[in-house]
Amino acid sequence: MRFTREVMTAWATGGVLHIAEQVAGDLTEQVADEPFEVIWKHFGDAVQVELRQRNLSQGDPKPPSVNVEEWGVTFAGDSRVHWARLTLPGSADRVAAEWLEESSRGPHWLGFLADASDLLAGTLDPDMVPAIIAQVVVPRLANWCAVYTSDNSGPLRLVYLWHADEARIDGLREQLAEMDIDAADTRVTSTIHLPDSQVLAVPLTARGRGLGMMCLGRPDRFPDEVIQFAEDIGRRAALAMDNARLYAQQAAANRALQRSLLPPNEPEVPGLDYGVIYEPAGEANEVGGDFYDLFKAGDDSWRFAIGDVCGTGPEAAAVTGLARHTLRLLAREGYGVAAVLGRLNQAILEEGERARFLTLLHGDITPVPDGLEVRLVSAGHPEALRLRASGKVEAVTTPQSLLGVFHEVMFEADTIHLDPGDVLLAVTDGVTERRSGGRLLDDDGGLAKLLAECAGLSARAVAERIRRGAADFASEPSADDLAIVVLRAR
Repeated sequence: MRFTREVMTAWATGGVLHIAEQVAGDLTEQVADEPFEVIWKHFGDAVQVELRQRNLSQGDPKPPSVNVEEWGVTFAGDSRVHWARLTLPGSADRVAAEWLEESSRGPHWLGFLADASDLLAGTLDPDMVPAIIAQVVVPRLANWCAVYTSDNSGPLRLVYLWHADEARIDGLREQLAEMDIDAADTRVTSTIHLPDSQVLAVPLTARGRGLGMMCLGRPDRFPDEVIQFAEDIGRRAALAMDNARLYAQQAAANRALQRSLLPPNEPEVPGLDYGVIYEPAGEANEVGGDFYDLFKAGDDSWRFAIGDVCGTGPEAAAVTGLARHTLRLLAREGYGVAAVLGRLNQAILEEGERARFLTLLHGDITPVPDGLEVRLVSAGHPEALRLRASGKVEAVTTPQSLLGVFHEVMFEADTIHLDPGDVLLAVTDGVTERRSGGRLLDDDGGLAKLLAECAGLSARAVAERIRRGAADFASEPSADDLAIVVLRAR
């Protein structure tokens, strides 16, 4: 459905959007439970959707539940194509005339503006807003629409162009290249004349800043009511564009912040095969609260950590940054894993009201002739599991207090040995507390059962198997971040 909406928007065929969604849905319900392709084609006066799949037995095809121009099934090689064609509304001149006639007779323009607002509010992608603007105004207000934008008060540049007659777009683009759009008044609506069109230049202004220009063209004079509609649409479009830009900037900043909170590289550790997976949940403008790290601590030792900060966003990111830098700094100063957690706990508490609770599993890895020696501390974190080469799974950590709660806390390290082929698994609660109805993934040792199926796999394969198991446990997307660290002795 999302793909269909984006295609209809890009083609400015919003008039058949709801029918297109229904037809695509009807055809999708008839495919076999195997991969398939959805293809939209534009024929000028019609659009056609095709669902292409390998020629599997799918029963008799059914027509769409809405009226379409044509539908059918064809075969191409070993593929079966179920298709339906929709006729597009009539000519731009007739649609515009009918719409203006309706507008003059009653409050039709209120519904038009409401629909326009819904379309503009339906995306936070800055690149989609200009296409939606054109879909709104062509052909109701004009024969064609050109949207110009500017960055940081720079020159205006054409970012989207649409004409009711698609065959005339290239010629119109050449005409507009000769038009001095920068000479237009960016504060008020003005008119520009082309040889065969009158152009209405509507500024796109939001929060007192000029974001660009919406240019509408038609062969005759613009009626007063059309100018009013265009100015109203321009204000709504500018607000949508500004919101989309702010969202995109915030999302980019948070992605950069998220990357800075993860390890810059993956070190080579003698005798260790490891795999890590990190998946933040939520919107793109949220910084996740889970993190992991793996780094060299001395000549013959390495440290790893996996943690979960309470909450998300900048406050959680601040605690994540504090934890990562404290772990690395104190490790290089020679502090053991238990001592490091004691000092990190005090550092979090000293943050006062800004502090967030933190669960953390922190360990020290030392290669030895017969495998790996690991000292680790679990501060309120889901228990770490060891998978023996024989397939036996056992918990190897002692639960201790989480960080950022109590002042007088003493941590003690557990020491375990990993023989060649043994696996140590550490996860955040995005795995253990994955919910399906009233059941959690780790109920009745669910995580241990998943791990037991991984005997003989590489560390990366184990991590991917656990991730896939968590994803398949419930049908809905996860609402929590997820981090997985797998250490396997070679």
